[in-house]
Amino acid sequence: MQLQNKVAIVTGAKQGIGFGIASALAKEGYQIVVSDLKQADCETAAAAITKLGVKTLAVACDVSKKNEVGNLISQTIKEFGQLDILVNNAGIYPYVSFLDMTETDWDKVMAVNLKSVFLCSKAAVKEMKAGGKIVNISSIASFIGFEGLAHYCASKGGINSLTRALALELANKKININSIAPGAIETPGASGGMTEETKKETIALIPWGRLGTPDDIAQSVVFLASNKADYITGQVLVVDGGWTLR
Repeated sequence: MQLQNKVAIVTGAKQGIGFGIASALAKEGYQIVVSDLKQADCETAAAAITKLGVKTLAVACDVSKKNEVGNLISQTIKEFGQLDILVNNAGIYPYVSFLDMTETDWDKVMAVNLKSVFLCSKAAVKEMKAGGKIVNISSIASFIGFEGLAHYCASKGGINSLTRALALELANKKININSIAPGAIETPGASGGMTEETKKETIALIPWGRLGTPDDIAQSVVFLASNKADYITGQVLVVDGGWTLR
């Protein structure tokens, strides 16, 4: 591995897709800022990533709060002196039927999933130079509906639209912004609560015949964060084993 003079922030990085992304970027030589809600979780994840041979920083952050996002960015600049990559991965998906959904339920998902992308991207862009990259983690729920996840589907659709709009505004700064839309990924949060029967039913919907892994998403992020993707902006890359083709 060749160390790069580049720094990447990954939100929601304590486990699952976020940890997979942070690890994959570390293996490419990026210095990593691990962010999640609890400092202890951040430090545990950062310690594991440090073993890959890169410098890390652990910063607890509620990405739905402007002041905490500001602290995340300022701590990154204080430690590394620069910010090159932002991966907006943090998100929640509490199942609740639409008829039972409260305004609080709706607002919470919108704040964590969509407002966070606005806050983090706005703060990050102020520090990024030409060649900076923002990668948002969306979902196939931005294209197809899922019962009990109306708020989640709406928030992920919003991420795709925000990505396209920001790509136009950031083009003059030569900062790329793209989204990745994962399908069903085997993570502690997503598949941990699945029964074997539910898992079989889900896999039956996927032409590739398996659930995705965090590394499937992470390698897509590695590509979009690299200079190989310099001419790609405002796009949504679907990584779902073919689910949405049916």
